[in-house]
Amino acid sequence: MGNLNLQDRPSLKWLTLFFTSGTLLCCALPIVLVSMGFGAAVASLNYNIPWLVLLAEHKLLTLSLPALLLLFLAWVIWRPNQVCPTDPQLAANCKKAKHWNQRVFWLSVVIWMIGFFFSVLLLPLRHLLNF
Repeated sequence: MGNLNLQDRPSLKWLTLFFTSGTLLCCALPIVLVSMGFGAAVASLNYNIPWLVLLAEHKLLTLSLPALLLLFLAWVIWRPNQVCPTDPQLAANCKKAKHWNQRVFWLSVVIWMIGFFFSVLLLPLRHLLNF
């Protein structure tokens, strides 16, 4: 088998960003909009984009699949024994790619954490704090 270099696959980081954005759309956005008094906008979104309801009904899958992808992407980015080429220009490109991978990773983590907070933690916290 050939050497599988996952660091050179930009589709992996964008796939992770896409899945975590789905978490944000299904779970965090509707709660934020309703909290701000835009319930009609949420009703309109659910009517015009019916797959949002499907994502919200399957929160466990919607949250766990991106979490697994984030764990895998973290391993890809920070796994041991990664080396950049010795050519200075290629080494600079390699370092730039690693830097962008880390940016996209942390953006994806923040998006996932916002979705997780609003869909899983917010209601128990409200009950605990009697809001």
